[in-house]
Amino acid sequence: MPETKSSIRKMAEFNFAFLNEGSKREIRRKTLKAVAIPGHQVAFASRDLPIARGWGTGGLQLTLSLITRHDCLKVIDQGSDSSINAVSIRQLIQDTSGIRTTEDTTEATFIQSRHRIPEESLQEGQILILQVPFPEPLHKVETREEVTRRLHADKQYSDMWLSLYEHVVNWGNVAISNDYPVMVEDRYLMSPSPIPRWDTLKLHRAKHLTLFGAGREKKIYAIPPYTRIVPISFDDYPFEAESMNAQGCRLCGSRTSYLEETIDDRTGKKQYQCSDTAFCRKQRHATKKEQSDDYDEKA
Repeated sequence: MPETKSSIRKMAEFNFAFLNEGSKREIRRKTLKAVAIPGHQVAFASRDLPIARGWGTGGLQLTLSLITRHDCLKVIDQGSDSSINAVSIRQLIQDTSGIRTTEDTTEATFIQSRHRIPEESLQEGQILILQVPFPEPLHKVETREEVTRRLHADKQYSDMWLSLYEHVVNWGNVAISNDYPVMVEDRYLMSPSPIPRWDTLKLHRAKHLTLFGAGREKKIYAIPPYTRIVPISFDDYPFEAESMNAQGCRLCGSRTSYLEETIDDRTGKKQYQCSDTAFCRKQRHATKKEQSDDYDEKA
């Protein structure tokens, strides 16, 4: 995308990608440490940004520190490219860096996301950055950080297993709908951010680098490519993703994507559509092309 006079003028008012170079170096060093120790939470000096903490400052700082002028960026919020959060973050990055943006997952070198992993498989060279509100998976069973650090160091996760057992006793299954805890290379218990269970297995042996940023909690952690990720579960109560087989997207008909439930304004009935709006749009275009090709062949 060519730079307009207004975007150049805006960029002149800031350092490239907003953050100063000292802040970027500090975040890059902590990111390298996080990549070297998969699943381990690395503390960093979270900077002030013109968005509220808890709305993506951790992921935004990672993106601003790592992007270059040659990168292409995609920003999504719960699968949507056009939500207020996604549009605001994308606009800030574009105004202060001038880099190209896209809604096509396959074109992007950086994908910053909140609560979803794109449906299309990411490839080597792509970086997925997930915004994290609460990075500590043990917070549900232990609120004191000095204790959770010791538990991670000792690989002592019995309280989390007990919590899962209580789920089974009370509800007959592990009732965790999102942010399902996982073991990274059989060493660290990790929060994969509030992604649905549908997305959790996409992290296992993934080809891309995944970075997690928690601005309010001042933590960075990472999953390097081809890392072993296993959701914790019991042998007789195995981990299961949400089932979408009985439904289909009302727009593209997909039965292989994560669907969101909506209510039809006219009928009041439930309907389902793809959470990943870019994937849904691409599926519809592919269907139209097939129908057009079939029509041409018959003609």
